[in-house]
Amino acid sequence: MTIEKVTVAGGGTLGSQIAYQTAYSGLDVTVYDVNAAAIAAAKRRMATWDQAYAREMNATPAVLFDTNERLHFATDLATAVEDADLVIEAIPEVLTIKSAFYGELAKVAPAKTIFATNSSTLVPSQFAAMTGRPEKFLALHFANHIWANNMTEVMGHAGTDPAIYEAGVDFARQIGMVPIQLKKEQPAYVLNTLLIPFVDAALVLWAKGVADIETIDRAWMIATGAPMGPFGILDEIGLRTAYNIILAASGQPGKEFLVDVAHTVKTDMIEQNHLGQESGAGFYRYPDPAYAQPAFLKG
Repeated sequence: MTIEKVTVAGGGTLGSQIAYQTAYSGLDVTVYDVNAAAIAAAKRRMATWDQAYAREMNATPAVLFDTNERLHFATDLATAVEDADLVIEAIPEVLTIKSAFYGELAKVAPAKTIFATNSSTLVPSQFAAMTGRPEKFLALHFANHIWANNMTEVMGHAGTDPAIYEAGVDFARQIGMVPIQLKKEQPAYVLNTLLIPFVDAALVLWAKGVADIETIDRAWMIATGAPMGPFGILDEIGLRTAYNIILAASGQPGKEFLVDVAHTVKTDMIEQNHLGQESGAGFYRYPDPAYAQPAFLKG
């Protein structure tokens, strides 16, 4: 089951990284998004990945040129997926939005096409029926800064064909990822099952005014030797994604305390266009955040 042509639906921070890494690994990639403005934004992100791969992966100008030659863009879904072996969905972390997208995708994708969600919290069985091909549907969850944090969480659902699961594992390896193989469905997968309680705790401390973001991050970095704290991590994830996850979690029993956190993130950060690294400002300012400076840990 060879995967040669890939469509990435959604050209946001992580979708654009998945597309770029896949093209960098030698595959033809089409990035689909809803309109010309979204595509233009995706292309601007791709230019920053050129710089990152040159700086961090020692990619030569020739390699970068070839990578960009393998990248294509479309605003018509049928055109974007007309010969795709694999479609990776990387659209907002909202169940209704994803379900509606799969309903449209099912109408236009070839019968051969494998569908994968890059959801970081939702599980495939939540919208498998909407795909029209549940046996060819699984999750491939990537981490931000994909070229450095090169892992892919591979998770099927009860109806996923084992051969499709293995194709997902093989694809992850094909594009330079380490496949993290889950044996059963788990909301938040492995990475976010570990990460979300950590960042939730930091956000509660901040929202309650217990300590400022620098103090919280500094405490974690000094105690663990980590290169960044929870707020640096949130900036890397992107605050729109983080907000959607927090908002969804706030409706769960016992998580009502996250309602105020979600509101604070929306009003103090997102509405001020402090979206994280992608906008140049989040809890910190980029490209030279305070936590990366030698004096930061001295307080």
